[in-house]
This record gives sequence, structure tokens and C-alpha cells, in this order.
Amino acid sequence: MANFSGKPAQAALDKFKNRNIMDISSLSKEDLQTIMQTAAYYDQALAEHKRLYDMDGKIMAALFFEPSTRTRLSFESAMERLGGKVITVTETPAAQTSSTAKGETLYDSIRVVNYYVDVIACRSPIKGARFEIERAATVPYINGGDGSGEHPTQALLDVYTIYKEKGGLDGWTYAICGDLKYGRAPHSLLDALCKFDVKKIILASPEELRMPRENIDKIKDLGIEIEECFDLDYAAKNADVIYMTRVQRERFSSVEEYERNKNIFIMTQRHVDMFKEGAIILHPLPRVNEIAVEVDDYPGAAYFRQAGNGVPTRMALLALVTGSVK
Repeated sequence: MANFSGKPAQAALDKFKNRNIMDISSLSKEDLQTIMQTAAYYDQALAEHKRLYDMDGKIMAALFFEPSTRTRLSFESAMERLGGKVITVTETPAAQTSSTAKGETLYDSIRVVNYYVDVIACRSPIKGARFEIERAATVPYINGGDGSGEHPTQALLDVYTIYKEKGGLDGWTYAICGDLKYGRAPHSLLDALCKFDVKKIILASPEELRMPRENIDKIKDLGIEIEECFDLDYAAKNADVIYMTRVQRERFSSVEEYERNKNIFIMTQRHVDMFKEGAIILHPLPRVNEIAVEVDDYPGAAYFRQAGNGVPTRMALLALVTGSVK
């Protein structure tokens, strides 16, 4: 693992106080390193079963206007582990529990919630909702995903997982595979990887689910070698880190498009046998059928450990933006 010893210097911590975490693009490499070091600091405290009080007396609003398991529960677990409290709204279009059912706007909802809490974690099904939330928030806001737009906290825990599994991010070839068109996690991960000295990035997807051109052009402008392919075998043979994603049925405009693409990229033991030595597999989860259960026994199958890393990573973010790292 990268040599993160203790908590970051106070000057680095002070840069985050009262800051919103909306996307990866607004974070520098130094910011990412501060987040990773803080995550490692809390990870060690958890491993030692320490009782923490860094967020004692503070309340987090977990506003999830779209279904979530890992993101919501790890945010809530993170706040509880830090000694804080949580109030939660969870809903779906078919089961609305907030005043959005009465026609209240997201802007007005956030303006009200500001008075109840010290920090907001919010997920919305609407791409770009993060801008409306930021406009309304007067307490620090952390984006828990906005439609097919951005998912910065997922990318941050992905980066932290690579640190833990591979000892660092520089010098590796990465393959981001699956639904790169609608998947917000690949969009944020691509932005994160471009801040490091990576060897190459392979974007492997069905042709209909290619990474949007604007995302690719932004990375190419930085001089990073990037390659598109439509073959999972090629990605499996050539990458040190393979990032699998599911084909997201809820993002498709038509059932037909989903049905055409849902079974194209499926990783099996056959692919594991092609891997480079020491290769690891990541997945933001949930999986449907894109990684066969037999692959779970591969030592480099890190996706469940990756999900667990969401707790220290989100502990770091909550404590950083509220100025509570102790």
C-alpha cells in the first residue's frame, strides 16, 4: 500500500473545510492524495476498533431520491463510525416520501434541509442535479450520484482501492469495461485516472455503449494514451486493473437497446486465465451477470473489498468538508 502515515498536514485539511464534493474534475491530484491519506487514517482506526468522536454533535442528511444500497449505507455507516447522527430520505418515483410528491423543487428541498444538518449527501436520478443542489446548499454537499452524470465518491473509493491493492496508481494499464455511455462511475473514474501517471487507458464496451466523445477528448487533450475497443478479451489480456460495469437498464431510453447490449460483456474464468500477473478486477456493484460467480475465487477479485472501502473513504470526505478530522 502507498505510504500514508497518520493524518494529513493541517494546511491540507484546511483546504477542504466547507467545500462541496461535486465531481472529480474539480479535485487536484494533491486533493486526491489528501482524501486517500485521510481514508487510510480512518481505515487504520477501524482496523484497531477505535471509537471515534470526530463528528460528535453533527448531523448528516442522506437524501437518496434514487435506489441505493452501498452508497447510502456506507455514507450512513461512515457518519455513525465518526460519532455523528443521520437523518435519511429514501424514495423512488413509485414511492415518494418527501415533499417532492407535492411538487416541491429540489432547490427548495435543499434550502430547507440546510437548517437541519451540518452536511448533505444526496443522490438524484437527474443528470446535472448536482449544480442545482450546490446552488441551494449552504452546508457542505457531497454528490452521491446524479443520473448518468457524475459519481465522485465512487471514483474516490475506487482510487483508494487501487492504492490498497496495487500500492499506487502510476504506471499501470487500466481497462474500463461495459456500459461506458450511461455509467456515471466510469465517467468519474476516467477523470480520476487522468490525474496520475498511468501507462494507458483501454475503454472496452459494446459499440452502442461507447464512452461519450467529450469525455474521451478531454483526456486526450492531456496527452494520455487512450484506446477504444469492443472486445473484452483484449481488455482482459492487456490491463493491470480491469474495471467492470453493468449494463444499466434504468438508463436506457428503450427496452430494445438494453436487450441488444445486456449480455455482450460477461467476464468468466476464461478471461481470468488470460490476465496479466497480479491483475485485479474492480466493479462498482451491483452486478447482474457481467461477472460470473466463479470469478469471485480469483485472489485479485477485489470488488467486495472495494465496496468495503466506501466506509473509510466517505468517513474521510465527511470529516474533511466539515473540518472535523481529529
